[in-house]
Amino acid sequence: MAEIDYALLATFGTIATAVATVALVLLLYRTLKQMEATVKLSRIQTEHRFRPWIGPADSIQHVGIKDGRYQFDVVIKNFGEIPSTNVMASFTMKNKLMTKDELKESESDHRFSLGPLLPNMEKHYWFFIDSEQIDKSKNGDTPIYISLYFEYEAVGKKSGYGMISQYIPDSNSFVHKDMWVTITDSK
Repeated sequence: MAEIDYALLATFGTIATAVATVALVLLLYRTLKQMEATVKLSRIQTEHRFRPWIGPADSIQHVGIKDGRYQFDVVIKNFGEIPSTNVMASFTMKNKLMTKDELKESESDHRFSLGPLLPNMEKHYWFFIDSEQIDKSKNGDTPIYISLYFEYEAVGKKSGYGMISQYIPDSNSFVHKDMWVTITDSK
């Protein structure tokens, strides 16, 4: 019978144990990296999915004439999965096209609290334009541009949906020129 070299066998055993330990450490490292990515994606999903998303559900509709002013209605809906506590609506009207930056710097003509909005809940926001302004627009004298902005809190951040629209006299309706969503830290 051949003699067994126990020293060589012990060396092979030590090398195999070292290789297995390195492989185990690499697998553990990859598992931790994958868990880190999963946690990051879960946080992003929580911030963007589980929050209110407020915006118009339909186009701006002409309702009628009240006290010499044209009344328009926009339906606001919470498309998100959690309620928003307080939605503030802002309305501004000018005779020239506005920009988002101009709106940030100026005060709105009208601010109104729509209160809370539950998921899939709709509320109506009305705004009015003087008949004189509408008549001037119908005669082609003066264009009418409006801005609507809906602000609300979500996940510790201020969020909002804004739109700038132009009045089209022929159809008594509005065409959107710009729309945007804002999310900023409320701190």
